[in-house]
Amino acid sequence: MQKKIPQRQCMGCRERKEKRAMLRVVRCTDGEIRLDFSGKLNGRGAYVCPDINCLVKAKKSRSLERCLETPIPEEVYSRLEKEMESQNDG
Repeated sequence: MQKKIPQRQCMGCRERKEKRAMLRVVRCTDGEIRLDFSGKLNGRGAYVCPDINCLVKAKKSRSLERCLETPIPEEVYSRLEKEMESQNDG
């Protein structure tokens, strides 16, 4: 029997993909917005594909803000963009 692979929906393209292949943004219990590279931080999470186009769509539609139920600071978007660029380079 094959092990079940967790799937999550991208907030940009709305496609379901493997959880490990995506970037997680978390609203922690203290209200702070963080990037979660381990996938284990406590709090409400939302996922985005490691693709700049998905990030642009998620930002334009404000789907991350709706999912996390709080405004997302611009520096979180810029950190996500830098992380995506570094993943694509290496």
